[in-house]
Amino acid sequence: MAVKAGPEEFFDKLEVMPAETRQKYLNRKLAQTVARAYRQAPAVKKIFDKAGVSPTQVKTVKDLERLPVTRKTDLIELQKKKPPYGGFLTIPPEDVERVFMSPGPIYEIQHSGIKWFAKSFWAAGFRKGDVVVNTFTYHMSPAGVLFHEALRDCGATVVVMGTGNTEIQIQTMRDLKVTGFVGTPTFLMTVIKRAEEMGHKFRQDFAVKRAWFTGEMLPASLRKTFEEEYGIDTRQAYAVTEPGGAIAYECRQKSGMHLMDEYVVEIVDPETGKQLGPGEIGEIVVTPIHNKAWGLIRFGTGDMSAYTTEVCPCGRTANRLTGIVGRAGDAIKVRGMFVVARQAEQAILSFDQVARFQIVVGRREHRDEMTLRLELKPEAGEPDKLAEDLNRKFHDVCRIKIDRFDFVDEGTLPAECKKIVDERTWR
Repeated sequence: MAVKAGPEEFFDKLEVMPAETRQKYLNRKLAQTVARAYRQAPAVKKIFDKAGVSPTQVKTVKDLERLPVTRKTDLIELQKKKPPYGGFLTIPPEDVERVFMSPGPIYEIQHSGIKWFAKSFWAAGFRKGDVVVNTFTYHMSPAGVLFHEALRDCGATVVVMGTGNTEIQIQTMRDLKVTGFVGTPTFLMTVIKRAEEMGHKFRQDFAVKRAWFTGEMLPASLRKTFEEEYGIDTRQAYAVTEPGGAIAYECRQKSGMHLMDEYVVEIVDPETGKQLGPGEIGEIVVTPIHNKAWGLIRFGTGDMSAYTTEVCPCGRTANRLTGIVGRAGDAIKVRGMFVVARQAEQAILSFDQVARFQIVVGRREHRDEMTLRLELKPEAGEPDKLAEDLNRKFHDVCRIKIDRFDFVDEGTLPAECKKIVDERTWR
């Protein structure tokens, strides 16, 4: 089923490209981006030359493995040495339209006319006639302005709220009959609960029908609350400021986030930079190919995810991220697979019998061995049955099985114990 086109072409053509056409498109745009960045951004030329790579050697997405991953810490240091942009600017400084800042500080440039966030809002159902409260900050951060412009591209009316001022947010949302919310799931719940404390019945007294989230995870339980208790349709997007904005977004299926065609997105082993295949968890590495002013190649986000190539019923054909499972620093490789603390916690604590846990990774006879230490709640039932069910769930989520279960007495594990401990020694 084809995606209905919006008021601009960008809502349609790229999103429904056949896989082979998309790969050719990405390779062509990547080669152009690399050639331009090498020619015009001194920092990029230095990265290529140090790696012994010519820009003519990067013709496909696979060729990016020849290059190192650039990280946030690298950007901070480079901007200190070569202020203000660290040598990544590919246009004359006087042609820069806007400058934002992210923690570091890192100075980032943005240009109007780039429509990638509009795809995400259109997919979330925002249209002309919607009145949308934008609760992201308009101060130094790019989020407020970029979301504002993207909502306008969809035809929606934007209420310029920014962050905080919960009671003013509530009054404005009621007075203007706001139909859409843009912000974090935590803040929307804060608004709802405060409105209820003020005597309102949120579902009856307010007109909010859809919400778009980024900036933090949307737990399944919270999504269920928004949708079933308050009648709010929820969508989420994955965005990173340094490479320029939205990387992936949900459609109505809510079964992963479609990758934007304005970027080349790799899932890589954070230790080696080698690309991983579908279903394998690795670090999200991003190269913007839509922004002719910013020469960032292979930016490591530090976020861990996997992707699927399965066809989505919505008609969009891009691969989908299956969710952000944690940070690269929280991941440990066991038998060739990354186990991420947050992902492991999701699987293990889905069992009500578990009070606390800790994963211990060791080596036995040249093989990685993973032990799950479990502290159970009173009357937890049969441990062997729990171990069997838990291992099945853990494998489904983390794609690897636990070798041993160690049931420990109550109070053995500290409340704030480290979730994954690596006791391996390499000699």
